[in-house]
Amino acid sequence: MPITQDDDLRQLLRETRHIAMVGASDRPDRASFGVMRFLLSRGYEVTPVNPQLAGQAIHGRTVVASLDEVSQPIDLVDIFRNTAAAGQVIDEAIAAGAKAVWTQLGVTPHEAIERAETAGLKAVVDRCPAIEIPRLGL
Repeated sequence: MPITQDDDLRQLLRETRHIAMVGASDRPDRASFGVMRFLLSRGYEVTPVNPQLAGQAIHGRTVVASLDEVSQPIDLVDIFRNTAAAGQVIDEAIAAGAKAVWTQLGVTPHEAIERAETAGLKAVVDRCPAIEIPRLGL
């Protein structure tokens, strides 16, 4: 079962230090741009992942093409892809040894979430950390 309880969300967010953001955008009008800025302002280390922007920088962080190019252990993969594309990202997160996956509002890849949980990853579905962190008082 995906994490839904506030105490479990708090614990996950407190334990998380490094986030790989798949679908990161350099466009200020995109949600991932603002969420990445927010996460950085809260002290998280964020690696943007987007094959079309690889080698460029977003908020001063170098973009990598895929999760297997992230150079440090991944605590959480924050997925800014639609439901149809999120399953592949979750499989890549499992392969990369991530500890948790988080899908954004409206993204509900239930079968892929089951695969993640079977592989031992924690999962948060259909939520936004930029909403949850202030709501939880973190």
